[in-house]
Amino acid sequence: MAPGYTSQLLETDEARWHDILSRFIDASIYQTLPYEVVHSGRKNVGHFLLQKGRINVSAAQARLRRVPGLNKGIAYVRWGPVWNVREGEIDLEDFRQAVRALRNEYVCKRGLVLRVRPRLFESEHEATASIFREEGYDSLAADSPKRTLVLDLRKDLKSIRGGLKQKWRNCLNHAERNGLGVLEGSGDDLFKLFIDLYKEMLARKQFTEPNDIFKFRTMQKSLPIDSKMRIFIATSYGIPTAGAICSLVGQTGVYLFGATSLIGMKNNGSYLVQWKIIQWLKEMGAFFYDLNGINPERNPGTWKFKDGLSGRNGRDLSFVGQFEAYTGPKDAFLMKQLECVRVLACKLQELLLKRMKLRQG
Repeated sequence: MAPGYTSQLLETDEARWHDILSRFIDASIYQTLPYEVVHSGRKNVGHFLLQKGRINVSAAQARLRRVPGLNKGIAYVRWGPVWNVREGEIDLEDFRQAVRALRNEYVCKRGLVLRVRPRLFESEHEATASIFREEGYDSLAADSPKRTLVLDLRKDLKSIRGGLKQKWRNCLNHAERNGLGVLEGSGDDLFKLFIDLYKEMLARKQFTEPNDIFKFRTMQKSLPIDSKMRIFIATSYGIPTAGAICSLVGQTGVYLFGATSLIGMKNNGSYLVQWKIIQWLKEMGAFFYDLNGINPERNPGTWKFKDGLSGRNGRDLSFVGQFEAYTGPKDAFLMKQLECVRVLACKLQELLLKRMKLRQG
Protein backbone atom coordinates (compact mmCIF):
# COMPACT_ATOMS: atom_id res chain seq x y z
CA MET A 1 0.00 0.00 0.00
CA ALA A 2 1.22 3.50 -0.80
CA PRO A 3 2.67 5.66 2.00
CA GLY A 4 0.03 7.59 3.94
CA TYR A 5 -2.76 5.04 3.40
CA THR A 6 -4.04 2.59 6.02
CA SER A 7 -6.83 0.03 5.80
CA GLN A 8 -8.78 -2.10 8.24
CA LEU A 9 -11.77 -4.39 8.54
CA LEU A 10 -14.21 -2.83 10.98
CA GLU A 11 -16.34 -4.16 13.77
CA THR A 12 -19.03 -1.54 13.48
CA ASP A 13 -22.66 -0.87 14.28
CA GLU A 14 -25.37 0.59 12.09
CA ALA A 15 -24.98 4.16 13.35
CA ARG A 16 -21.24 4.29 12.70
CA TRP A 17 -21.49 2.66 9.30
CA HIS A 18 -24.26 5.07 8.31
CA ASP A 19 -22.03 7.95 9.39
CA ILE A 20 -19.15 6.61 7.28
CA LEU A 21 -21.37 6.13 4.20
CA SER A 22 -22.79 9.64 4.51
CA ARG A 23 -19.37 11.02 3.51
CA PHE A 24 -19.59 9.48 0.03
CA ILE A 25 -21.83 10.70 -2.79
CA ASP A 26 -21.58 7.33 -4.58
CA ALA A 27 -23.14 5.42 -1.66
CA SER A 28 -26.28 3.36 -2.38
CA ILE A 29 -28.84 1.23 -0.61
CA TYR A 30 -26.78 -1.85 -1.54
CA GLN A 31 -24.02 -0.64 0.78
CA THR A 32 -26.29 0.00 3.77
CA LEU A 33 -26.11 -2.39 6.71
CA PRO A 34 -29.86 -3.26 6.75
CA TYR A 35 -29.64 -4.42 3.12
CA GLU A 36 -27.02 -7.09 3.85
CA VAL A 37 -28.36 -8.03 7.27
CA VAL A 38 -31.73 -8.91 5.74
CA HIS A 39 -30.16 -10.82 2.87
CA SER A 40 -27.30 -12.55 4.68
CA GLY A 41 -27.56 -12.16 8.45
CA ARG A 42 -25.43 -9.89 10.62
CA LYS A 43 -22.61 -12.40 11.14
CA ASN A 44 -22.12 -12.64 7.37
CA VAL A 45 -21.45 -8.93 6.79
CA GLY A 46 -17.99 -7.37 6.77
CA HIS A 47 -16.90 -3.74 6.58
CA PHE A 48 -13.75 -2.22 5.11
CA LEU A 49 -12.35 1.27 5.60
CA LEU A 50 -9.46 3.03 3.85
CA GLN A 51 -7.93 6.18 5.28
CA LYS A 52 -5.40 8.66 3.97
CA GLY A 53 -3.93 10.10 7.09
CA ARG A 54 -6.97 10.43 9.32
CA ILE A 55 -9.44 11.05 6.51
CA ASN A 56 -11.81 8.34 5.26
CA VAL A 57 -11.29 8.09 1.51
CA SER A 58 -13.00 4.78 0.68
CA ALA A 59 -15.24 2.16 2.28
CA ALA A 60 -16.97 -1.08 1.33
CA GLN A 61 -19.49 -3.50 2.75
CA ALA A 62 -19.03 -7.17 1.86
CA ARG A 63 -21.36 -10.16 1.96
CA LEU A 64 -19.43 -13.10 3.39
CA ARG A 65 -20.11 -16.71 2.39
CA ARG A 66 -18.00 -19.29 4.20
CA VAL A 67 -17.76 -23.02 3.56
CA PRO A 68 -18.48 -24.98 6.76
CA GLY A 69 -15.45 -27.03 7.84
CA LEU A 70 -13.10 -25.28 5.43
CA ASN A 71 -11.16 -22.07 5.83
CA LYS A 72 -12.59 -20.91 2.51
CA GLY A 73 -15.28 -18.56 1.36
CA ILE A 74 -16.30 -15.58 -0.74
CA ALA A 75 -16.41 -11.89 0.09
CA TYR A 76 -18.81 -10.15 -2.30
CA VAL A 77 -18.95 -6.35 -2.68
CA ARG A 78 -21.93 -4.91 -4.56
CA TRP A 79 -21.76 -1.31 -5.84
CA GLY A 80 -18.58 -0.69 -3.93
CA PRO A 81 -16.10 0.37 -2.88
CA VAL A 82 -17.44 3.90 -2.44
CA TRP A 83 -14.76 6.55 -2.93
CA ASN A 84 -16.33 9.78 -4.20
CA VAL A 85 -16.16 12.03 -1.17
CA ARG A 86 -18.62 14.87 -0.69
CA GLU A 87 -15.89 17.44 -0.25
CA GLY A 88 -12.73 17.71 -2.28
CA GLU A 89 -11.70 16.43 -5.69
CA ILE A 90 -11.98 12.79 -6.75
CA ASP A 91 -8.58 11.12 -6.59
CA LEU A 92 -8.13 8.01 -8.74
CA GLU A 93 -5.23 7.00 -6.51
CA ASP A 94 -7.70 6.59 -3.63
CA PHE A 95 -9.61 4.11 -5.76
CA ARG A 96 -6.46 2.17 -6.66
CA GLN A 97 -5.43 1.93 -3.02
CA ALA A 98 -8.95 0.80 -2.05
CA VAL A 99 -8.90 -1.98 -4.67
CA ARG A 100 -5.44 -3.03 -3.53
CA ALA A 101 -6.32 -2.94 0.17
CA LEU A 102 -9.54 -4.94 -0.33
CA ARG A 103 -7.52 -7.69 -2.00
CA ASN A 104 -4.91 -7.59 0.77
CA GLU A 105 -7.51 -7.81 3.54
CA TYR A 106 -9.83 -10.47 2.12
CA VAL A 107 -7.63 -12.52 -0.23
CA CYS A 108 -4.06 -12.32 1.02
CA LYS A 109 -4.75 -12.19 4.76
CA ARG A 110 -7.92 -14.30 4.98
CA GLY A 111 -7.67 -16.58 1.96
CA LEU A 112 -11.12 -15.72 0.61
CA VAL A 113 -12.23 -15.27 -2.97
CA LEU A 114 -13.14 -11.61 -3.48
CA ARG A 115 -15.77 -10.51 -5.98
CA VAL A 116 -16.36 -6.85 -6.62
CA ARG A 117 -19.18 -5.38 -8.72
CA PRO A 118 -18.55 -1.62 -8.70
CA ARG A 119 -21.07 0.95 -9.82
CA LEU A 120 -18.74 2.33 -12.47
CA PHE A 121 -19.39 2.96 -16.16
CA GLU A 122 -17.16 2.35 -19.17
CA SER A 123 -17.53 5.82 -20.67
CA GLU A 124 -16.86 7.61 -17.38
CA HIS A 125 -14.49 5.32 -15.51
CA GLU A 126 -12.53 3.53 -18.21
CA ALA A 127 -9.31 3.64 -16.15
CA THR A 128 -10.88 1.77 -13.22
CA ALA A 129 -11.15 -1.51 -15.16
CA SER A 130 -7.43 -1.32 -15.89
CA ILE A 131 -6.76 -0.67 -12.20
CA PHE A 132 -8.59 -3.86 -11.23
CA ARG A 133 -6.50 -5.91 -13.66
CA GLU A 134 -3.26 -4.23 -12.61
CA GLU A 135 -4.05 -5.03 -8.98
CA GLY A 136 -4.48 -8.77 -9.59
CA TYR A 137 -8.18 -9.12 -10.40
CA ASP A 138 -9.76 -11.06 -13.25
CA SER A 139 -12.80 -9.87 -15.20
CA LEU A 140 -15.96 -11.94 -14.87
CA ALA A 141 -18.96 -12.23 -17.12
CA ALA A 142 -21.83 -10.08 -15.86
CA ASP A 143 -24.87 -11.86 -14.42
CA SER A 144 -26.94 -8.68 -14.06
CA PRO A 145 -27.95 -5.87 -16.45
CA LYS A 146 -24.89 -4.59 -18.31
CA ARG A 147 -26.56 -1.30 -19.21
CA THR A 148 -28.63 1.31 -17.48
CA LEU A 149 -30.09 4.74 -18.12
CA VAL A 150 -29.05 7.61 -15.84
CA LEU A 151 -30.93 10.92 -15.86
CA ASP A 152 -29.17 14.20 -15.11
CA LEU A 153 -31.28 16.06 -12.53
CA ARG A 154 -29.04 19.12 -12.21
CA LYS A 155 -31.28 21.04 -14.63
CA ASP A 156 -34.46 22.82 -13.53
CA LEU A 157 -37.75 20.91 -13.64
CA LYS A 158 -39.00 22.77 -16.70
CA SER A 159 -35.91 21.76 -18.67
CA ILE A 160 -36.14 18.17 -17.45
CA ARG A 161 -39.78 17.96 -18.50
CA GLY A 162 -38.92 19.42 -21.87
CA GLY A 163 -36.26 16.75 -22.28
CA LEU A 164 -38.73 13.87 -21.99
CA LYS A 165 -39.52 12.13 -25.27
CA GLN A 166 -42.63 13.60 -26.85
CA LYS A 167 -44.79 10.49 -26.56
CA TRP A 168 -43.75 9.98 -22.93
CA ARG A 169 -44.56 13.62 -22.14
CA ASN A 170 -47.95 13.25 -23.82
CA CYS A 171 -48.72 10.28 -21.57
CA LEU A 172 -47.71 12.33 -18.53
CA ASN A 173 -50.00 15.17 -19.63
CA HIS A 174 -52.81 12.66 -20.04
CA ALA A 175 -52.22 11.27 -16.54
CA GLU A 176 -52.35 14.76 -15.04
CA ARG A 177 -55.62 15.52 -16.84
CA ASN A 178 -57.11 12.32 -15.41
CA GLY A 179 -57.03 13.90 -11.96
CA LEU A 180 -55.05 11.08 -10.37
CA GLY A 181 -53.94 11.38 -6.79
CA VAL A 182 -50.47 10.35 -5.64
CA LEU A 183 -49.66 8.95 -2.22
CA GLU A 184 -46.03 9.12 -1.17
CA GLY A 185 -44.04 8.33 1.93
CA SER A 186 -41.86 5.75 3.61
CA GLY A 187 -44.32 4.07 5.99
CA ASP A 188 -45.15 0.38 6.11
CA ASP A 189 -48.78 1.10 5.21
CA LEU A 190 -47.71 2.38 1.79
CA PHE A 191 -45.30 -0.54 1.39
CA LYS A 192 -48.23 -2.90 1.97
CA LEU A 193 -50.34 -1.06 -0.62
CA PHE A 194 -47.54 -1.28 -3.14
CA ILE A 195 -46.98 -5.00 -2.52
CA ASP A 196 -50.66 -5.69 -3.18
CA LEU A 197 -50.36 -3.86 -6.50
CA TYR A 198 -47.08 -5.61 -7.25
CA LYS A 199 -48.53 -9.07 -6.59
CA GLU A 200 -51.43 -8.31 -8.91
CA MET A 201 -49.05 -7.33 -11.71
CA LEU A 202 -46.82 -10.41 -11.27
CA ALA A 203 -49.83 -12.70 -11.38
CA ARG A 204 -51.27 -10.98 -14.45
CA LYS A 205 -48.01 -11.05 -16.39
CA GLN A 206 -46.93 -14.42 -14.98
CA PHE A 207 -43.57 -12.94 -14.08
CA THR A 208 -41.05 -14.46 -11.68
CA GLU A 209 -40.05 -11.78 -9.20
CA PRO A 210 -36.38 -10.81 -9.80
CA ASN A 211 -35.97 -9.44 -6.26
CA ASP A 212 -37.71 -10.42 -3.05
CA ILE A 213 -39.77 -7.35 -2.27
CA PHE A 214 -40.64 -8.72 1.18
CA LYS A 215 -36.94 -8.45 2.13
CA PHE A 216 -36.97 -4.79 1.10
CA ARG A 217 -40.06 -4.24 3.24
CA THR A 218 -38.20 -5.78 6.18
CA MET A 219 -35.05 -3.71 5.69
CA GLN A 220 -37.13 -0.53 5.40
CA LYS A 221 -37.89 -0.78 9.12
CA SER A 222 -34.17 -0.67 9.99
CA LEU A 223 -32.93 1.92 7.49
CA PRO A 224 -32.09 5.33 8.99
CA ILE A 225 -34.74 7.97 8.37
CA ASP A 226 -32.69 9.80 5.75
CA SER A 227 -31.98 6.53 3.88
CA LYS A 228 -35.45 5.00 3.82
CA MET A 229 -36.94 4.06 0.47
CA ARG A 230 -39.69 6.32 -0.85
CA ILE A 231 -42.95 4.77 -2.05
CA PHE A 232 -45.17 6.48 -4.65
CA ILE A 233 -48.68 5.24 -5.51
CA ALA A 234 -51.03 6.77 -8.06
CA THR A 235 -54.72 6.43 -7.20
CA SER A 236 -57.94 6.80 -9.14
CA TYR A 237 -60.97 7.44 -6.92
CA GLY A 238 -58.93 6.10 -4.02
CA ILE A 239 -57.93 2.88 -5.79
CA PRO A 240 -54.18 2.24 -6.28
CA THR A 241 -53.43 1.89 -9.99
CA ALA A 242 -49.66 2.33 -10.33
CA GLY A 243 -46.68 2.64 -8.06
CA ALA A 244 -42.93 2.69 -7.70
CA ILE A 245 -40.26 2.49 -5.02
CA CYS A 246 -37.13 4.64 -5.18
CA SER A 247 -34.03 4.86 -3.01
CA LEU A 248 -31.77 7.83 -2.40
CA VAL A 249 -28.50 7.25 -0.56
CA GLY A 250 -25.73 9.55 -1.69
CA GLN A 251 -26.54 11.79 -4.64
CA THR A 252 -28.05 9.27 -7.08
CA GLY A 253 -31.63 8.05 -6.84
CA VAL A 254 -32.19 4.41 -7.80
CA TYR A 255 -35.45 3.00 -9.21
CA LEU A 256 -36.06 -0.28 -7.36
CA PHE A 257 -39.60 -1.53 -8.10
CA GLY A 258 -42.52 -0.60 -10.30
CA ALA A 259 -46.06 -1.93 -10.64
CA THR A 260 -49.13 -1.10 -12.71
CA SER A 261 -52.66 -2.46 -12.65
CA LEU A 262 -54.89 -2.86 -15.70
CA ILE A 263 -56.58 0.42 -14.81
CA GLY A 264 -53.19 2.07 -14.40
CA MET A 265 -52.19 1.00 -17.89
CA LYS A 266 -55.16 2.97 -19.22
CA ASN A 267 -54.84 6.11 -17.10
CA ASN A 268 -51.02 6.33 -17.43
CA GLY A 269 -50.51 6.35 -13.68
CA SER A 270 -46.92 5.08 -13.96
CA TYR A 271 -45.93 8.22 -15.91
CA LEU A 272 -47.23 10.47 -13.15
CA VAL A 273 -45.49 8.34 -10.51
CA GLN A 274 -42.12 8.71 -12.23
CA TRP A 275 -42.56 12.45 -12.56
CA LYS A 276 -43.35 12.67 -8.83
CA ILE A 277 -40.15 10.70 -8.14
CA ILE A 278 -38.13 13.19 -10.16
CA GLN A 279 -39.70 16.08 -8.26
CA TRP A 280 -38.90 14.42 -4.93
CA LEU A 281 -35.31 13.67 -5.95
CA LYS A 282 -34.87 17.31 -6.96
CA GLU A 283 -36.22 18.47 -3.59
CA MET A 284 -33.77 16.14 -1.83
CA GLY A 285 -30.81 17.54 -3.75
CA ALA A 286 -30.11 14.47 -5.91
CA PHE A 287 -27.92 14.97 -8.97
CA PHE A 288 -28.87 11.82 -10.90
CA TYR A 289 -31.61 9.19 -11.26
CA ASP A 290 -30.52 5.65 -12.16
CA LEU A 291 -33.30 3.62 -13.79
CA ASN A 292 -31.48 0.47 -12.61
CA GLY A 293 -30.89 -1.58 -15.71
CA ILE A 294 -32.25 -1.97 -19.23
CA ASN A 295 -32.42 -4.92 -21.59
CA PRO A 296 -34.06 -3.92 -24.90
CA GLU A 297 -33.93 -7.48 -26.26
CA ARG A 298 -35.37 -9.39 -23.32
CA ASN A 299 -37.66 -6.69 -21.92
CA PRO A 300 -38.54 -4.26 -24.73
CA GLY A 301 -41.64 -2.83 -23.04
CA THR A 302 -39.79 -1.71 -19.91
CA TRP A 303 -36.90 -0.43 -22.00
CA LYS A 304 -39.26 1.70 -24.14
CA PHE A 305 -40.82 3.22 -21.02
CA LYS A 306 -37.44 4.01 -19.45
CA ASP A 307 -36.04 5.29 -22.72
CA GLY A 308 -38.92 7.74 -23.05
CA LEU A 309 -38.39 8.91 -19.49
CA SER A 310 -34.68 9.30 -20.11
CA GLY A 311 -35.12 11.32 -23.31
CA ARG A 312 -32.56 14.07 -23.73
CA ASN A 313 -31.86 14.12 -19.99
CA GLY A 314 -30.35 10.67 -19.79
CA ARG A 315 -27.38 8.63 -20.92
CA ASP A 316 -27.26 4.96 -21.88
CA LEU A 317 -24.32 3.65 -19.84
CA SER A 318 -22.55 0.29 -19.70
CA PHE A 319 -21.00 -1.01 -16.48
CA VAL A 320 -17.28 -1.73 -16.40
CA GLY A 321 -18.09 -5.27 -15.21
CA GLN A 322 -17.43 -7.56 -12.28
CA PHE A 323 -13.99 -8.52 -10.97
CA GLU A 324 -12.58 -11.38 -8.91
CA ALA A 325 -9.36 -11.97 -6.94
CA TYR A 326 -8.20 -15.19 -5.27
CA THR A 327 -5.11 -16.87 -3.84
CA GLY A 328 -4.89 -19.54 -6.53
CA PRO A 329 -6.85 -21.19 -9.38
CA LYS A 330 -7.80 -24.20 -7.22
CA ASP A 331 -9.52 -21.96 -4.69
CA ALA A 332 -11.33 -20.12 -7.47
CA PHE A 333 -12.53 -23.36 -9.07
CA LEU A 334 -13.71 -24.81 -5.75
CA MET A 335 -15.61 -21.67 -4.79
CA LYS A 336 -17.27 -21.37 -8.18
CA GLN A 337 -18.57 -24.93 -7.95
CA LEU A 338 -19.83 -24.44 -4.41
CA GLU A 339 -21.34 -21.10 -5.35
CA CYS A 340 -23.28 -22.68 -8.20
CA VAL A 341 -24.74 -25.24 -5.82
CA ARG A 342 -25.56 -22.55 -3.24
CA VAL A 343 -27.20 -20.27 -5.80
CA LEU A 344 -29.36 -23.10 -7.12
CA ALA A 345 -30.44 -24.08 -3.61
CA CYS A 346 -31.21 -20.44 -2.73
CA LYS A 347 -33.27 -19.94 -5.87
CA LEU A 348 -35.33 -23.02 -5.15
CA GLN A 349 -35.85 -21.95 -1.55
CA GLU A 350 -36.76 -18.38 -2.52
CA LEU A 351 -39.19 -19.60 -5.16
CA LEU A 352 -41.01 -21.71 -2.58
CA LEU A 353 -41.05 -18.86 -0.06
CA LYS A 354 -42.32 -16.35 -2.61
CA ARG A 355 -45.17 -18.63 -3.59
CA MET A 356 -46.11 -19.04 0.06
CA LYS A 357 -45.94 -15.30 0.74
CA LEU A 358 -47.93 -14.39 -2.37
CA ARG A 359 -50.66 -16.81 -1.32
CA GLN A 360 -50.69 -15.51 2.25
CA GLY A 361 -50.48 -11.85 1.29
